[in-house]
Amino acid sequence: MSKYLVTGGAGYVGSVVAQHLLEAGHEVTVLDNLSTGFRAGVPAGAAFVEGDIRDAGKWLDASYDAVLHFAAFSQVGESVVKPEKYWDNNVGGTMELLAAMREAGVRRLVFSSTAATYGEPEQIPITESAPTAPTNPYGASKLAVDHMISGEAAAHGLAAVSLRYFNVAGAYGSCGERHDPESHLIPLVLQVAQGRREAISVFGDDYPTPDGTCIRDYIHVADLAEAHLLALDAATPGEHLICNLGNGNGFSVREVIETVRKVTGHPIPEVIAPRRGGDPAVLVASAKTAVDRLGWRPSRADLAGIVADAWQFAQQRERATEE
Repeated sequence: MSKYLVTGGAGYVGSVVAQHLLEAGHEVTVLDNLSTGFRAGVPAGAAFVEGDIRDAGKWLDASYDAVLHFAAFSQVGESVVKPEKYWDNNVGGTMELLAAMREAGVRRLVFSSTAATYGEPEQIPITESAPTAPTNPYGASKLAVDHMISGEAAAHGLAAVSLRYFNVAGAYGSCGERHDPESHLIPLVLQVAQGRREAISVFGDDYPTPDGTCIRDYIHVADLAEAHLLALDAATPGEHLICNLGNGNGFSVREVIETVRKVTGHPIPEVIAPRRGGDPAVLVASAKTAVDRLGWRPSRADLAGIVADAWQFAQQRERATEE
């Protein structure tokens, strides 16, 4: 059994990873300031500390085998109008976390990075060697942290893995998406099915894709969580390994909407809206590095299954709210 600190473990991905760690028999401490996470999201069996990553040194000591770092602001739109918030927390906070790890002698890290580090891709599928040119401060802040981790590994022997997610979706047990405000496509379409919004906005139907709408690579959150456990084993002192996590294929906005119609049995009205600035037509990952280096293979690539899990979680939340 190992002991892990999960920063941001009350959020969507962090809570699912914490649950997987517990199921694997490990000891887990979740550190979260609940600014975007939810206390109810912390899985049973995990110790919980309400606090900021800047204060991680108060709890981190040599008894911890590694840190899994999810604590970050992640709203692209907000990052454009409040870039200082993202530099301060995502970059400044991580710098202090790395210092606390160094002081405590904790020399293993798995970092929640993002495909937003690539910006508008030159080639599809996207590999880790693709140019990094983020189009917003959120992606830039994550890329800055990746650079910071590379320096830490080279100078101080940190064993580190950054996992660059594509579109995470689905739910696992009692853990699922509950962003406020919600910005992800699948939960937004499910809100239409629940009657919580009248229609779903389709931002652009004139892209150079088969149906004119953007194509994205969707990965089930449970597959994503399993990659983090494998990354802990693969982390090598002095190396910063970067891996994309995706299924290697994509679904268009209209395909997602149609899948939600089939899964829920509800009509989903669409409203065509103008394109959003900085939205690439296609974002699809090459996960070959994760397959080769981590031994990872996603097993839940079926879009209908991903939507069904998310729909079950959305209904559970609705019933809990009514009670």
